[in-house]
Amino acid sequence: MMRRRGSGILLHVSSLPSRHGIGDLGPGARRFIQFMVDTGQSYWQILPLNPTSVQNGNSPYSTDSAFAGNPLFISLEDLVEEGLLDRADVKPDPGFSARRVNYPLVTQYKARALNAAYQRLRGSLTRERGFERFAESHRAWLDDFALFHALKAHFRTPSWTDWPKEARDRDPGALRRYGEQFVDRIERERVFQYWFFRQWLALKEQCRHQGIRLIGDIPIYLHGDACDVWRHPEVFKLGPDKRPTHVAGVPPDLFSADGQLWEVPVYRWTFLKGTKYKWWIDRLRHVLRLVDQARLDHFRGFCDYWEVPAHHRTARHGKWVKGPRADFFHAVKKAFPSLPFIAEDLGEITPEVDDLRDRFKIPGMRVLQYAFGNDPLAVLYMPHNYIPNSVAYTGTHDNDTLMGWIAGTDDHSTRSSAEIREERAHALAYLGPRRHSRASTLTTWASLGFHRTGNGVQGRHGDRTDAGSPRPWARRPDESTRDIFRKLGMALGAEAAHQGHCPKAPHHNGVFSKAREEPLIWMRVSTRGSDLGARPGNLAFE
Repeated sequence: MMRRRGSGILLHVSSLPSRHGIGDLGPGARRFIQFMVDTGQSYWQILPLNPTSVQNGNSPYSTDSAFAGNPLFISLEDLVEEGLLDRADVKPDPGFSARRVNYPLVTQYKARALNAAYQRLRGSLTRERGFERFAESHRAWLDDFALFHALKAHFRTPSWTDWPKEARDRDPGALRRYGEQFVDRIERERVFQYWFFRQWLALKEQCRHQGIRLIGDIPIYLHGDACDVWRHPEVFKLGPDKRPTHVAGVPPDLFSADGQLWEVPVYRWTFLKGTKYKWWIDRLRHVLRLVDQARLDHFRGFCDYWEVPAHHRTARHGKWVKGPRADFFHAVKKAFPSLPFIAEDLGEITPEVDDLRDRFKIPGMRVLQYAFGNDPLAVLYMPHNYIPNSVAYTGTHDNDTLMGWIAGTDDHSTRSSAEIREERAHALAYLGPRRHSRASTLTTWASLGFHRTGNGVQGRHGDRTDAGSPRPWARRPDESTRDIFRKLGMALGAEAAHQGHCPKAPHHNGVFSKAREEPLIWMRVSTRGSDLGARPGNLAFE
């Protein structure tokens, strides 16, 4: 259960300011942390930090590793400071956009720079004690991940399931031969991971020192072409050819007669139970070394999941299959007694899902933008109906910013213009100046994106694009932006003081009142954008 009240920002690393085409873990990230401190924020929430690829739509939810970090986030500026790169090596490409991440271009640019840095370090690598310690402590996944990437580059097939049988099925002798054949490429991948984790953990330490808690994100499923599926085929429902026999999805509904076919392999939960869920526990432990708390994506899948035979072309003929439920979370609680998680429990949720979440006191999510339409569930998302142990957002990475939602176009909606106008009128009436106290019953409120950046729907974090993706802030956070954050932070501090938790907090400014059950309030301020490219290159936190 969450016990710390505060506001925060949901902003992925890719959205941070950088001269190098995409946000990274360098100076822009450090200035952003200081910006949060200066404006009284308490939480920084991010999307998954795992590698992305152009082939998989650049989505952090479609990664090739549940354990590796994204090399695109390595700060080239920091490598320059270490003497591993020259300024000439990191001259920004003129093709970089001020509003979008051009992933093919950024990927090539970063690869050239990182390769140059590796070549400079290569001769002295044996004297790099930090690298040796890192490689040893992460050996359980690192060596196979590096070999996987070497084999992907060597075979150049659409999937690892197309590799020669000895490589596909991980013949020990073959793996040894490949390891010797590609030793340099393997070492390079390991060094890239070393740089990523070293830089990220430095940021985490800065957050810890300055009182900012990090919230990460754990997708429930993995792409079928992920290293983890290759490493642990026994964990997934695969056939003799290592291809999925069953995949996950969503059944047909009012928005899709065919449902959604995600084409990701489902888990063999019976097998996992026999191992006391070791693979999952290892995965959670790894993530919680990087963040203080993590969102469990598609929480419903731990209760029941929609399973579709892999040869089907739609999700129509799938079926609901019972998930691991409480047995899994008992094992998780044994490993992590505080259960530092947030349940993504959006959409049509059954009573069994609610019971599972509440039984283990895992906070759920409430999204303001879902509160004013004609959906029968909309009433659950109105602030005065928020339950205490919840995290509230104005939107998620799949939604528009608040300003885009209120004032943007309806080009990307499946609803009629009349329905959208009615929803906006309802929202504005509800959120008028006398309604602020309605937010007082929640646990965490994420108030996001009051800025008129002009990005609208084009700034969404969750959009999948091949060429690039939008950037959340088109201008620097001016003093009015700072005032919004600062006032919210002061209001929250005053409410906590009212409950006896923060005796030196500023006076209450009247924005929120009569807080119950130690409510926490969140503030989300990125526009719609993500690892898919929302980035504020000219945004300066100073």
